[in-house]
Amino acid sequence: MRALIADVHDLASKPSAGIPRLILQFWDDASAVPLDVQICLDTWRALEDSGFERIVFDDVTARNFIADALGSGATRAFDCCHHPAMRADYFRLCFMAERGGFYVDADDVYFGTPLEHLFEDDRLKLQPLCYDVATDSMVDPVSSAQAQGDSENGRTFYVNNNPIIAPPRHPVIRAALERATHQLLTTNVESRDVQGLTGPGNLTAVLVEHALDQSRAGHEFDFLLLKNWESTARSEWPLAYRSDARNWRQWVRGEGGRL
Repeated sequence: MRALIADVHDLASKPSAGIPRLILQFWDDASAVPLDVQICLDTWRALEDSGFERIVFDDVTARNFIADALGSGATRAFDCCHHPAMRADYFRLCFMAERGGFYVDADDVYFGTPLEHLFEDDRLKLQPLCYDVATDSMVDPVSSAQAQGDSENGRTFYVNNNPIIAPPRHPVIRAALERATHQLLTTNVESRDVQGLTGPGNLTAVLVEHALDQSRAGHEFDFLLLKNWESTARSEWPLAYRSDARNWRQWVRGEGGRL
């Protein structure tokens, strides 16, 4: 993953209308969206004036979609997601694999930056990230990946599963869905490994394997790592839900009370 980020650059795109101009978002209970989260959601309304459709799913509508589109196995896997963040993780893979579009988390704030260029070709677009263990903080992924010597030691390079911009049935998304489904149905039901089961860890593992396959075959990558996503949107802090078990990080550590 570090090598992929270090070599990140904007390849010439091949014009296509394969990615739907559809914004997908999720909050587990549509009848009880916290006000501070609703403010974040509402920032994306501006894109509706530019011809984008926006859909916000919740637990009920997401499960119905999965049951109708993917059947009983995927529905059982969704039911194995014991935290709202896991259900959001898994649902976005289901929806994007079937219909494509643009998934973005409910707590992201949109800055108004034009997005149309991200829909001009069929490449999967993902955000690279880097976590520095020593400082317990996120650092710039591209400069960190390109650093010489030992400066990358103690740093984890990966891709976020937010945002996801993809055409329907992209092989990386389909493989990530298949892997997450298998893990959910075969892993200990008490597992709280959100990252590995359904989140960025799952998506990163699949992307690296896909990139290796494409390299060995001599194919041009069918994905693009977004170097400057922070100029388009940011995950808002603080929000009230982050202080209790609705925050998956708190839940994983057994903190913040019960869901």
